[in-house]
Amino acid sequence: MSVGELLAATVPMVRTLGLEFLETTAERAVLRLPDRPDYHNHVGGPHAGAMFTLAESASGAIVLAAFGDQLQRAVPLAVTAEIGYKKLAKGIVTATATLGRPVPDVVAELDAGERPEFPVAVTLTREDGAVTGEMTVVWTLRPNS
Repeated sequence: MSVGELLAATVPMVRTLGLEFLETTAERAVLRLPDRPDYHNHVGGPHAGAMFTLAESASGAIVLAAFGDQLQRAVPLAVTAEIGYKKLAKGIVTATATLGRPVPDVVAELDAGERPEFPVAVTLTREDGAVTGEMTVVWTLRPNS
């Protein structure tokens, strides 16, 4: 099962918004929010909540791709999320997520019995390439008891 299929099966909002998984690797996750009038706000672009969900889902996709082999001993959890809306988004919006720390460093902290935290940076762009938003999600791997 791919990361996109896993998230669509376990996170109802991913299915509700119809998020499309274009790339999910340990280096990068790229998701797309289709342009649907039901998701528009008062100015005709995607609602801020839909954009937040797109970006947070991209961050979760890269976390699963990077740390999926650790799920038997730890659960990934978002700790904080901060988003900035930069320009009006219209049409299809794409989220690109990248890890802020090397995977081996995070796993080494987990091996040492710690609860590692690491940032994931997400850039939201519209079809013309303009950046419409930026999000940082800090994730942790909480060791199973």
